[in-house]
Amino acid sequence: MLSLKQSRFLSAATFLIAMFRFFFGGKKAEIGTPDFIICGLGNPGLKYENTRHNCGFMAVDGIAESVGVKLKRLKFKSLTEIAVISSVKCLLMKPTTFMNKSGDAVVEAMRFYKIEPERTLIIYDDINGSVGDIRVRRCGSDGGQNGMKSIILQSGSDQFPRIKIGIGAKPHPDFALSDWVLSPFKKAEGAMLEKALDNALKAAELIIKGDIDTAMNNHNRKGG
Repeated sequence: MLSLKQSRFLSAATFLIAMFRFFFGGKKAEIGTPDFIICGLGNPGLKYENTRHNCGFMAVDGIAESVGVKLKRLKFKSLTEIAVISSVKCLLMKPTTFMNKSGDAVVEAMRFYKIEPERTLIIYDDINGSVGDIRVRRCGSDGGQNGMKSIILQSGSDQFPRIKIGIGAKPHPDFALSDWVLSPFKKAEGAMLEKALDNALKAAELIIKGDIDTAMNNHNRKGG
């Protein structure tokens, strides 16, 4: 049987351990309910890493890195994390569905947090843009992009702000579109891709703050 002195010592030690875990260890404390969603589109799995179709994933990973978080929580059929960006609480998302089912993930998160399309930023690849360029849009049609098509169909709205990252046109007309978007970026395109991802981060920060006009003015031009 423990003495009274030993019992008091163990009680104090247990309390200190609990306090240490609360402040420093274990599960990271929630920062609260997000007010904005940032979703990058792509396909899950090693097979698709670094392909042109996955530059939305690359952009969201870059945004997460800029604020010191990693997308590791599996929620809403996505890898997610909540982070504060430009003083706004944001849910960062990378759907684990395939591209053409992106709406399943995005709309589930929107409904759970009651976030409207106007506060849901979608980032994805743009075959009509050159590598290194980005284009910001306030809303609009899917433009033939299957992930955006799924999101618009599932939500019933096209009022999503979006950042489109150029991946370059097919090398020749006979090249299959699916083969092109699922091909990796060339080594010579690396610097241009990094530039586009950096500009996507800057544009996202402006959009989150409600200044999409400046984002469009700054980035909707060649080499912007």
